[in-house]
Amino acid sequence: MDRLRRKHKHAEAADLDVTPFMNLMIVLVPVLLLSMVFTHTTVIDLNFPAGDAANAAFDPDAVHLEVIVRETELVVADGRGGKIKSIPASEAGHDFETLSLVMQEVKRRLPEKREVTVLLEARTDYQTLVSVMDKVRSYPTVQALEVVQAELFPVISLGDTPVAQEVAVAGNGTGEGA
Repeated sequence: MDRLRRKHKHAEAADLDVTPFMNLMIVLVPVLLLSMVFTHTTVIDLNFPAGDAANAAFDPDAVHLEVIVRETELVVADGRGGKIKSIPASEAGHDFETLSLVMQEVKRRLPEKREVTVLLEARTDYQTLVSVMDKVRSYPTVQALEVVQAELFPVISLGDTPVAQEVAVAGNGTGEGA
């Protein structure tokens, strides 16, 4: 019995010191909260053509820049029927890097121009639309030893592609009618 009393005498409740743990939490919680990204939302402003846009007066001197997205190619056009550049698609998909280079060259020639119309086929997937819009809006460049996004054509309008018109040549192949 004497042994049991000795065990109980030595088995006193030890005080648990939580002060170092609390100090760690006081430092750790604000650091973790400051490093969190809660939400990142990007908004893209789009302009849709008005219903009476077809009836508006046509200005032949103004260039209406268009990017036509087809399944087989990307076409950069001036909006009056003139094709600036046609970029054929490969088996891997559309060549968005070449589109970016073409848009950079057009921007060098038309520095004041900010508007572009992206015309899409009905079956164009969403990722293709976003990739075209990204390449038309801006491109990465280095300024002061830092990579920044240089502006190309930030005002983007969307529309449907014009129906490809096949010109049927009648006659004997010389372009003359029979």
